[in-house]
Amino acid sequence: MAKTDKTKKPAKKAVLTANSMKFLEAYLNNASPTGFEWPGQELWLKYLEPYIDEHFVDTYGTAVGVINPEAEFKVVIEAHADEISWFVHYITDDGMIYVKRNGGSDHQIAPSKRVLIHTDKGRVPAVFGWPAIHVRKSGKDEKIPNTTNIFLDAGARSKKEVEELGIHVGCVITYPDEFMILNKDNFVGRALDNRMGGFMIAEVARMLKENKKKLPFGLYIVNAVQEEIGLRGAEMIVERIRPNVAIVTDVCHDTTTPMMNKFEQGDFKSGDGPVLSYAPAVQNNLLKLIIGQAEANDIPFQRMAASRYTGTDTDAFAFGAGGVASALISLPLRYMHTTVEMVHRDDVENVIRLIYNSVLNIENNHDFRYIK
Repeated sequence: MAKTDKTKKPAKKAVLTANSMKFLEAYLNNASPTGFEWPGQELWLKYLEPYIDEHFVDTYGTAVGVINPEAEFKVVIEAHADEISWFVHYITDDGMIYVKRNGGSDHQIAPSKRVLIHTDKGRVPAVFGWPAIHVRKSGKDEKIPNTTNIFLDAGARSKKEVEELGIHVGCVITYPDEFMILNKDNFVGRALDNRMGGFMIAEVARMLKENKKKLPFGLYIVNAVQEEIGLRGAEMIVERIRPNVAIVTDVCHDTTTPMMNKFEQGDFKSGDGPVLSYAPAVQNNLLKLIIGQAEANDIPFQRMAASRYTGTDTDAFAFGAGGVASALISLPLRYMHTTVEMVHRDDVENVIRLIYNSVLNIENNHDFRYIK
């Protein structure tokens, strides 16, 4: 009879459920471009509703679910809901459509991509055209994609035909690429930056409800808009909520992929755990609490030095509303701002675990100041 290894720890229970994955796929496949996030926010709120006491939406579309809304002490867990996209910028007389960025859209991946142009008449399919390799000059004279020469073809042969399709300057454009799973544990799709964050904070709310956890403070689950153009949604909502604590989740680069410079970007790998940032915007005592929960619950984590700013909604929360004790938990991601962004299932589950356990260990009226 084989001996039992008593030192071996039991396998962790999976965080994600079948219903969770069904929601994740629908949420990622839904378009939610900056400034036009509402359809995605509706999906998110519908999923979140059973796990919260109430919700509200601000003027620009940031959605907030609240647990214990009457409590004076307020804790935020936050992600952002918007995805990068394009705007129709100029329509030529022969029906070609030129574009302008809405957020940090990558012009180099555009040629030959299919898109959807969102109009009052519905979504109109189109493609980013590009001259065939046969007719392009090679070497230093070869044309490369940039924001002034990429263009859309909607199958129209005149400006009038384009307009008859409902397309006009200002229409927003998204990619239709859908969610898939590679090699069992790698989630792939567009806009994992950062609707994966919205998914993860919703899962924290679900776990609190299903595990019948009672919090001694108000918990605000915030899915902010307009992060991709300068943290605007977070700047607005921090003033409305005026929380005491904020734990923000976003993505960072997996720097193990080709053509990444670890000397510049740091050393982070998908599957090796959440990334915790050190930065002026990160309140060190809150960070210590989070690290303590990672260690206490056997959650692997990685460390990042973010220097002057994090470039995430953490900055808006930390320096808003008179100063909010804030921290950042990042999800390692491959191929950021493309249509094949990729994250590892283990990291997704571990970010959820880490936020969940950190929230449970924040006390009512918890004071994170250095001098008390």
